[in-house]
Amino acid sequence: MAKKALVLLADGFEDVEAVTPVDYLRRAGIEVSTVSISESLTVTSKWGGIKMIACVTLSEIFKHGTESWDAVILPGGMPGAANLAASKETGAFIKDMSANGKLVCAICAAPALVLAPLGLLAGKNFTCYPGMEEKVNGGSWSDASVVTDGNIITSRGAGTAGKFSVAVIEKLLDKATAQKIADAVLL
Repeated sequence: MAKKALVLLADGFEDVEAVTPVDYLRRAGIEVSTVSISESLTVTSKWGGIKMIACVTLSEIFKHGTESWDAVILPGGMPGAANLAASKETGAFIKDMSANGKLVCAICAAPALVLAPLGLLAGKNFTCYPGMEEKVNGGSWSDASVVTDGNIITSRGAGTAGKFSVAVIEKLLDKATAQKIADAVLL
């Protein structure tokens, strides 16, 4: 059975940090759904003002619980990460995913603004956009491009989105498939 991942989108998301995981994971054969955290399927990116049409809304996903999904991915960017953090439904969904042992992946500002307030970085090794680590209590920050600690994967920013996506593939599938995708995209 194919692995399934969700990419949560809020207005102001970082373009590269959202699209790269969708692209790389789909290349690896992982079923990826883009999810708007609002009731509108149209979500606007930070830099290009690109209008992305999500596959589904979070309220629709939330009705069915977390059982069907293997991973949730949180792009950063501002105000995208702050918008994710402000959504109680998003926080509840992410906490449920983590409690059920699902993979929770966040990049850029999302580890500090979304995961830390939910208590998901407590006692964990993590990374995030430089300077955002000051907002995290109880975790151990690293300046590595990508940090995997149990079911949590974190990364630093748009420039590390490829490595981040490959780390998610490795955790969901295997190292050989992750390397195959990295080689195919010349990472």
